[in-house]
Amino acid sequence: MHLTTERQAEIAERVRESGFQSVADLAQHFQVTPQTIRRDIHELSEVGVLKRRHGGVELPVPTENLGFEERQTLNFAAKERIARVVETHIPQGASLAISIGTTPALTVRHLARHRGLTIVTNNLMAALNACALPGVDVHVPGGAVRPGARDILGPEVEAFFERFKVDIGLYGVGGVDDAGELLDFSREEVQVRETIRRNSRRVFLVLDSTKFGRAAHVRGGWIADADMVFCDREPPAQILSAIEEAGGTFVLCSGSPGQ
Repeated sequence: MHLTTERQAEIAERVRESGFQSVADLAQHFQVTPQTIRRDIHELSEVGVLKRRHGGVELPVPTENLGFEERQTLNFAAKERIARVVETHIPQGASLAISIGTTPALTVRHLARHRGLTIVTNNLMAALNACALPGVDVHVPGGAVRPGARDILGPEVEAFFERFKVDIGLYGVGGVDDAGELLDFSREEVQVRETIRRNSRRVFLVLDSTKFGRAAHVRGGWIADADMVFCDREPPAQILSAIEEAGGTFVLCSGSPGQ
């Protein structure tokens, strides 16, 4: 099921930001009937974005990541802002390794003004977006596709990225803990992300603010490993300090590029 309404996306974002939301409060906020909100909650719960609770809705306990479409819907406006800002930091003719995730895929979609790009990726949506760009050279690995995530993982993918040395590695992440350690939902996700980092001259980390404090259970890498970190809000002070102490740059994507 694809989430199509702006109201559903905003309900999901309100729960992610503030926790449990009651049907009554949501109905009042959106100026719709409780029955309409209950239908929205039912659809959000059916796809695993949220969990119904008596009188309202809350976040589910994360045992695995959401599907690609559901993740793309969540905090979509922030991800679009991040993608547009990242695009301004990518030079013409660059070679890029693009990781799995919705924000990396959105970033590729905004590279239409670029020429002479080479894109290597295991993110199938990023590859499809790249194929729509003028004069781009696109490389994807072999292996089994994860249909819900729309990507490819595993040892074959690690070997694939090892064959390249790119100008920019651009990756997302499942979550970031309070110390700035990066978290994902599987060892394969971490291993491929780290392979991209090792084989890139510069590294861009793209993440929306919901990733700070998000519970994912596989550790691997640090936020300060990236040369540039792009986010829609400033991270906690100790994480920002760690980025700066490592010589990295934090880019706040709160408006349109140039603001």
